[in-house]
Amino acid sequence: MIWSLIVGALIGIIAGAITNKGSSMGWIANILAGLVGSFVGQALLGTWGPSLAGMALIPSIVGAVIVVAVVSFVLSKMN
Repeated sequence: MIWSLIVGALIGIIAGAITNKGSSMGWIANILAGLVGSFVGQALLGTWGPSLAGMALIPSIVGAVIVVAVVSFVLSKMN
């Protein structure tokens, strides 16, 4: 459980860095983006590549980038 949160946070941090939204996201948002992104990425791309704490890293990062981009887009349209 704790490893999943740590890996989710790292995936969220990487996704935030790739999308340049990392500075505006807190650590809870990073964990959520990483965990939700992992689910989305593995649903879309499968579980290939290296795996850590039950999460395929490459599809998880791609999924987290998608999640961060979509959430950023939706939040920018609301303002």
